[in-house]
Amino acid sequence: MADVTPNIKQIIAEEYKKCAKDLVYFFKKYVYIQHPQLGKIKFNLYPFQEKVLSELYGYDYSIILKSRQLGISTLTAAMALHMMIFNRDKNILVIATKQTTAKNLVTKVRYAYDNLPSWLREGYIENNKLNLKLKNGSQIKAESSAPDAGRSEAVSMLIIDEAAFVADVEEIWGSAQQTLATGGRTIVLSTPNGVANWFHREWVKAKEKNNTSKFHTIQLHWSMHPDRDQVWRDDQDIILGPRLAAQECDADFLASGNTVISPDTLKFYAATFMRKPIEQRGPNKELWIWESPNYTKAYIVSCDVARGDGEDYSTAQVIDVEAMTQVAEFKAQLSTKDFGNFLVGLASEYNDALLVIENSVVGWAAIQQVIDRNYSNLYYTEQKLNYVDVKKNKNNKIGRQETKSVAGFTTSPTSRPLIVNKLEDYFRNRDFILYSERTLNELYAFIWNGKKAEAMRGYNDDLVLALSIGMWVRDTALQLNKLKLQSVKANLEAFTVARPEAGVYVGDYGVAHDQWHIPTGNPGEEEDISKWLL
Repeated sequence: MADVTPNIKQIIAEEYKKCAKDLVYFFKKYVYIQHPQLGKIKFNLYPFQEKVLSELYGYDYSIILKSRQLGISTLTAAMALHMMIFNRDKNILVIATKQTTAKNLVTKVRYAYDNLPSWLREGYIENNKLNLKLKNGSQIKAESSAPDAGRSEAVSMLIIDEAAFVADVEEIWGSAQQTLATGGRTIVLSTPNGVANWFHREWVKAKEKNNTSKFHTIQLHWSMHPDRDQVWRDDQDIILGPRLAAQECDADFLASGNTVISPDTLKFYAATFMRKPIEQRGPNKELWIWESPNYTKAYIVSCDVARGDGEDYSTAQVIDVEAMTQVAEFKAQLSTKDFGNFLVGLASEYNDALLVIENSVVGWAAIQQVIDRNYSNLYYTEQKLNYVDVKKNKNNKIGRQETKSVAGFTTSPTSRPLIVNKLEDYFRNRDFILYSERTLNELYAFIWNGKKAEAMRGYNDDLVLALSIGMWVRDTALQLNKLKLQSVKANLEAFTVARPEAGVYVGDYGVAHDQWHIPTGNPGEEEDISKWLL
């Protein structure tokens, strides 16, 4: 009987070479995966998965925006396995939000390795839930996210799984990037998690062909899977809810986020109102102006104060009270004293606008500067937040003594939900005209973190909070004041008719709105109250 051993060895050698050269062949014939319903099956790639595989090997840096359950993590695991078997001393690092998540991808590699034919398994040195190291020196290791993850590693392939949810991904990328500079491969994959995070920023830079990005983009919508149709997608809305279903299925950044303002509304504002300012002032063009002061209009200047030496910004929004239109905006890092001086000038330019300054610890320094400059139209808050003393007046002691009002706007656990709700109301009803791309970008990152509305980690909400305060003051303090002045008007009309000899001058309201004067209480002094008739 002829010796068939040489023929078997030759066949194995040829098969080995074919597997090394052709990943699709290797995957389909020798790689087994665990299907959630069918159990152990061969990894028979769908056409879209073969296309993704070709793209991943065509670029050293790939970023994948994907729907859930498209088999991309499994595809990545199979790529890692192939690199380990057919190369020596390759180091593959998997990083995810939690060690459990990273471990899942390593588990896929271990399962596929254990089910290979013996001639493809040369043996391992280490094999556990977090690490598989082969005798040829190649290994795959799982790590949870931490700022120094990958810093000391010589990485051949870096896989960042669910990157949009990794808290320290920017620091991780900075650490690992140094070890990849000599020729390593990177695959960053994730379902979306709203905008204004590292994954989103890198995706946008890559899509815009920004020369600071090395990434090749791959976007995978749920409809690419041949076993899914619209009925399946509609069921996901019922099972998961619209927001979570959008995150898990649609590969849409904006739809996936937990923004305070709905994604559809933000898209509407971006498409409808965004425009460049007509003028930009300041050393770094900090003040943006869309409408010059109109001396027939009333304005609010609402402000959020920062220390001036940190990551936050001092901001101001100038609002046309009647039209509810953004007319100007300021954002800069400067000292509280300088900010106070700037606000006096800005508010004075806009018709002595009602100046509303958030009176946090650092806010008081800016407020004190405004008081020292004798600005007459500074906003005062009644401590119980039930009534607002709109106009500071040295001769009017009632507002500050009897109602116990305090200079500025007080943001507290009681008032913050109120101003956020007011912001959401205005944008949901599309009753406010916003021009600024800076503010819109902050709104993209202004999310619900549990029950609290705030900026995403690493982002600012200073412009958003300034705008929220202005909206709330407009709809509470000024509207309340308007009702009170309407009552004053009716009383004065009756008073003038009944006692013309009293000497109180009241102009013809139907003709001259600017002639409303009332006694101040001091002999010979009168005050024009028409500016508070909105």
